[in-house]
Amino acid sequence: MTGLRVVIADDEPLVRQGMRLVLELEPGLEILGEASDGREAVELVRRHRPDLALLDVRMPGMDGIEAARMICSEPDLRETRVVVLTTFADDELLVGAIRAGASGYLLKSMPPDEIRSSVRAVAEGRAILAPSLMDRLLHEYAGRRTDPSPELARLTDRETDVLREIATGRSNGEIAARLYVSEGTVKTHVAAVLRKLDLRDRTQAAVAAYELGLVRPRG
Repeated sequence: MTGLRVVIADDEPLVRQGMRLVLELEPGLEILGEASDGREAVELVRRHRPDLALLDVRMPGMDGIEAARMICSEPDLRETRVVVLTTFADDELLVGAIRAGASGYLLKSMPPDEIRSSVRAVAEGRAILAPSLMDRLLHEYAGRRTDPSPELARLTDRETDVLREIATGRSNGEIAARLYVSEGTVKTHVAAVLRKLDLRDRTQAAVAAYELGLVRPRG
């Protein structure tokens, strides 16, 4: 991975230092700056336009979720992905972060190599979520519709198929194999789904598939 530019925000200096040490082991990754609260993080993002903002949830003043909401709502910052990193495996915080536009929600208890691989996933255009949290997120959003939403009519049949596969967590390569198309074709369909439903990334697409009634959680 090359050319990934990151801003880190956490109110604990030792946590910021530790996260910097973890991430700088990833070749090509550059830490542009550190913030101790959400407001400072937003200003750093506006100044540097990083590829990724890694935000702690619990910070004094403006917290990470509000900072994520501000970053994700600004058109000029649309290319910056937001990842929330926290010690709290809390359903309300998780849902709040995704609703705010975060592309991922990771736990500080995750091994360093998993944190780095998650950051790598962002660099490759994929959204990330700690696996133990995905089912909880989907159950929070799902089960509220008895019929598919009219919004799904914006999609072609094949785009709908791709959205359904995204909801399962499959990669582009896996989707291509299941639908008997090329990986490039899948990428084109994914881009169309995100554009037509006004979504930032695959995490929001997966949530939308459940929220709009296209698929339902198992069990």
